[in-house]
Amino acid sequence: MQHVPSPEHRPEPSPAPGPAPDAAVPPVRRRDRRGRGVRGPLLPPGLPAHRTRAEQFDDLVLDVVELLQRRWGPQLAGTEFAVEDVPPSEPAPWESDGVPLGRCFPAESGRPARVVVYRRPVDFRAADDTDRADLVRDVVVEQVAHLLARTPEEIDPGYDS
Repeated sequence: MQHVPSPEHRPEPSPAPGPAPDAAVPPVRRRDRRGRGVRGPLLPPGLPAHRTRAEQFDDLVLDVVELLQRRWGPQLAGTEFAVEDVPPSEPAPWESDGVPLGRCFPAESGRPARVVVYRRPVDFRAADDTDRADLVRDVVVEQVAHLLARTPEEIDPGYDS
């Protein structure tokens, strides 16, 4: 004999999978665990650590450019200095020795002269922040020397020190 539960003891049938057509969808949680509110910035904008590595790299390049413009201002007038993440995938014909750290483009056809420093290759070759600052200085000095047809030692007496 099989036992049949009485109607008051029968389990409720399980609902169909998926939300009911008229049921409200719960709101999506956005990193507001434990009711503490949305996360704010870890560091206030005024602190040096708030700047990204790319912004810090730009500052290094600008510092070197300011030093060089004090000494070579008239010769560098109109020269643009830029930072790009990586060099173009097609190297120049004379660049067969690996990835360039920077390039210099002479003025032509109404375009100003331009010195470009490539951030990612420089960062990859630098061992630490001090080495990175030295490498940025060397790259900018070498490119300016090439642009002005001088030796790097003439451009910056502290070159290679």
